[in-house]
Amino acid sequence: MSSRSQNAPEAARRLPLFYREPVPLSSITHADWRLKDGDASFAAETAFVPIVVGELAAAARNYPIVFAAGDVAPVALLGLEHDNLFVADGAWTADAYVPAYVRRYPFGFIATENPDGFALAVDTGSGRVTQAGDVGAALFEDGRPSDLTVQALAFCEAFQGEVAATQAFCAALVATDMLIDRRADATLPDGRTVGLEGFQIVDAEKFAGLADDVVLDWHKRGWLALVHFHLTSLERFSALLSRQEARAAVTRS
Repeated sequence: MSSRSQNAPEAARRLPLFYREPVPLSSITHADWRLKDGDASFAAETAFVPIVVGELAAAARNYPIVFAAGDVAPVALLGLEHDNLFVADGAWTADAYVPAYVRRYPFGFIATENPDGFALAVDTGSGRVTQAGDVGAALFEDGRPSDLTVQALAFCEAFQGEVAATQAFCAALVATDMLIDRRADATLPDGRTVGLEGFQIVDAEKFAGLADDVVLDWHKRGWLALVHFHLTSLERFSALLSRQEARAAVTRS
C-alpha cells in the first residue's frame, strides 16, 4: 500500500499552471501564427485550479472550493491525487463547470514594465499553436488582431479584473483571521490513502461571530455570499471521493 498527497501551496507557487513558453503577442512577429482546435488534455493531470470570485458560485456546484495557504487564493479541487477527475479522453465532464482559468488557455497575460500593465500572451508550448501553415484560426489578419485574438483579449481582461477583486476578498479573510488550516484524507477500496494538505477553509464559528459592522460591509461587497458558497462547496468532498473511487476501479479493471 502507498499513500500520495497533494500540497496546495507548492502547486500554487508553480503557477501559472499549464503554461510552458508564454510569449507576448506581436502583429509583426506572429503575423502568420494560428491556433488549432484542441481539447482539455492539458488539464488532465492537475488536481486543482485557481478560480476567481465571479465564478465561485458556479464552481461551488461541482467542486470543493478551498484556499491555498501562503499566498491565499481560492482553488477548485478537481481530484485527490495527481489527476483531474473531471477530464477523460480529453473531454471535460459535460455537466460540470469549466473554470475560467482553464477556458482562457493557451492565452493569458504577461506583466509589462509598467507595474499595472499586462500584455496578451499565448503559450507557444501548447500543441495548438502553429507558427506556419493554414490549419487553425489566424491570430492576426492584415496586421490587425483577428476576432479570435480580440475575444481572447477581452476574456483575459475580464479575468484580470476578477483577480483584483479576488485578492481583495482574500485579504479581508486574512485580516479578520477567518481561515484555518485543514487536511483531507481518504482511503480507497484498494487500501491506498490519498489526501490533500496545505489548504485552508473559513472557520464557520468565527464567521458566525463577525461583528455587525463587518457583516454589513461584507454584505454590501458581496463577500458574505462568497463565504456561504465556499462553505457549502465543502460538501462536495464526498462526491469527489466517489469520483476518485470510480477512477481507481476503472484503472484496476
